[in-house]
Amino acid sequence: MAVTKKLTKSIPYVKSSKVEEWHLEMTYENDSEGDATYYTSTFSTTAVAADGDFTAAAKGSFNLAALTAMCPTAHWDAVFASQVDSVITNPVVNPVPDEAFTVPSS
Repeated sequence: MAVTKKLTKSIPYVKSSKVEEWHLEMTYENDSEGDATYYTSTFSTTAVAADGDFTAAAKGSFNLAALTAMCPTAHWDAVFASQVDSVITNPVVNPVPDEAFTVPSS
């Protein structure tokens, strides 16, 4: 299982030239598109300076590492692993009706 994750969206909410809030999205992918084991999921979070999630600063002062650090990736990693397990590794198998079955005569 080759899992990749990428920060795909980062929207700053600016007041007085400083970011006070970030809306962040990260996309996870299991294997490659077209593979039988391919699965993707996108997670999002909002980080707020007033809540202590980060220190308000100019938007140019935030790099990829700083933005990624605001994401609850440990939680998302566990959720994604569970999703892959339930959809790819151990999918639910529904029963199939046997329309040809006939009621026994005795």
